Amino acid sequence: MSTTMTVANYCLIAACLLPVVSAAIAKSRGFGKRRREGGFDNHDPRGWLSRQSGWQARANAAQANGFEALPLFIAGVLAAQQMQHDQSRIDLLAMSFIAARVVFIVLYLADQPSLRSLAWTAGTAISIALFFV
Repeated sequence: MSTTMTVANYCLIAACLLPVVSAAIAKSRGFGKRRREGGFDNHDPRGWLSRQSGWQARANAAQANGFEALPLFIAGVLAAQQMQHDQSRIDLLAMSFIAARVVFIVLYLADQPSLRSLAWTAGTAISIALFFV
């Protein structure tokens, strides 16, 4: 068994960071402002986020969805590697998942629900495909 990091392993790290990026986007408008002026409230971050609207609310929803998508993707990559499937295929699928998730976030922020759902479906299908490469 190899101890070398694969592209798919790096994609696992990227997939775990994408929800954090979405959270930062959701909070970004509130950074640098005082709480009484509507700035980000680190004493009650979830409450503050729940009161946001528009692109900030959508970025927060993208964050939640990003965490929801992680288990299946992580399981798919690890299962594919454990079954010693072709690593180049695993890497390609993992990169495709990251691309689908980035597109998903962009479409969520742009308020494009139909296209966003298509990107979500692609990401989910890719995660499932990892079990069968």
